[in-house]
Amino acid sequence: MKLTAGTSRYLLFAVTLIVMSAFLPFPLRAEIFKYVEKDGSVHYTNTPTYAQSKAVNLPPLTQANFRKYFPTYNTTSYGRLRSPGFYRTSNPANQAAYDRNIKQICGLYGVDCNLVKAVIRAESGFNPAAVSPKGAKGLMQLMPGTSRDLGVIDPLDPRENIDGGARYLRRMLDMFGNNPMLALAAYNAGPEAVIAWGGIPPYDETQVYVKKVMDFYDRYRY
Repeated sequence: MKLTAGTSRYLLFAVTLIVMSAFLPFPLRAEIFKYVEKDGSVHYTNTPTYAQSKAVNLPPLTQANFRKYFPTYNTTSYGRLRSPGFYRTSNPANQAAYDRNIKQICGLYGVDCNLVKAVIRAESGFNPAAVSPKGAKGLMQLMPGTSRDLGVIDPLDPRENIDGGARYLRRMLDMFGNNPMLALAAYNAGPEAVIAWGGIPPYDETQVYVKKVMDFYDRYRY
């Protein structure tokens, strides 16, 4: 069969797209789907299939039962995150106490301090003495192993905790192409889980966590 010039260009373009997709282990932008049960409870997933509905104890569902969820963040954050600088929002009352440390530390590592502040609010509610049942400690809820890896000696020290948490978040951003949603998913569930699922893992805790932090992030930015 003789190929025309137009057909040849189309085939070349198609082959190029296939080759490029083979080197992209994660979606450039993670899509989240939302399902609301009759009792009002909400579930989020990035894999809206029957199999995943069983994994989160939902009744038999089809993809049509889910609706795509669009969090209210500015898509410009997908490139390089915005430069430091945040705005105070109401409660918790002590959140402004760490503004100076957050701004200084985020300036060192090139992380948006609005994002770090949103993580702190979701993780500990700005309680520097917070300790989770799993042993995560401090403002950014660093696990013991993570603290050791980051060289954090006292995770209950606010500045040291913020420094370690910001550095870890920077690692996740670098690992996942500065995509804040994937970085947050990795912060919560671990980078291995994000890699294994090729996006935000379909865990209730992680799905809700990413949404919560992104909502706080929007509120601090605007």
